[in-house]
Amino acid sequence: MRALVAAPPTLLIAVLLVAGCAGGSPNAAGTTAPSATAPTAVAPPSAVPATGTAGPFSPTDIAWLQLTVAMAERVLPVLDLVPARTTDPAWRRLAAQVEATHRADLDRSRRLLAEAGAPATNPHEGHDMPGMVTAEELAALRAADGKPFDRLVAQHLRAHLEQAVRIAAAEQRGGVQPATTALAAAVVRGGTANLARLDRLDAPRAAGRRAGQAA
Repeated sequence: MRALVAAPPTLLIAVLLVAGCAGGSPNAAGTTAPSATAPTAVAPPSAVPATGTAGPFSPTDIAWLQLTVAMAERVLPVLDLVPARTTDPAWRRLAAQVEATHRADLDRSRRLLAEAGAPATNPHEGHDMPGMVTAEELAALRAADGKPFDRLVAQHLRAHLEQAVRIAAAEQRGGVQPATTALAAAVVRGGTANLARLDRLDAPRAAGRRAGQAA
C-alpha cells in the first residue's frame, strides 16, 4: 500500500477552506449566509492511504473529490423537481442533461474516493457552501412552479455550475492523480457548456448581469 503523496498548498485548498466551508452560501438576496456548522478539515495524508494502480492521490485530489460529491448531492434534488414544476421543454432538456452528467460524475468521484481509501462519509454534511442549495431554498423551489420556478432554478443552477467549474479548474492545476484531474477537466468542459445553454434559456437575466459587470 502506497502512502498518499503530499501536495503543496493550491488554489483548490484555498477555495475549499476560505470560500467553502467557512464561507456560507449566497441567499436569495445575494448576500452570504454564514455556515451553521464549523468547517471540517480535509483528512491528513496519513489518514487517507492511496490504494489504486493509476497513481497516488494528493490531499488536493481528495479535497476536490469530496467537495464534488457534496455539491452533486445538493443539486440533484433540485434537478429532480424540474419535470413536475415547469412545462417548458427547453428547461426540461437542460435539467435532464445536467442531471445525467452529474450522476455520472458523482459515480466516478465516489469510485475514485474508494480507490484512494478515503472515508465514505461526507465531510461537508450540513455545510451550506457556495454553489449549494440550502434546505430553505429547496423548500422555496418545491413551493414554486411555472416562471417563478424557472427563475429560481436558473439562479441556483448558475451558482452551482460556476462554483463547480471554478474548483474543477483548480484541481486541474493542482491535482496529481491522473484519473482525478481527467475528471476535473471533464467537469470544466461540461459545466462551461451547460452555463452557455443556461445563458440562452435565461437570456434577459444573463444580459442584465453582463451589463452590470461592464458598468
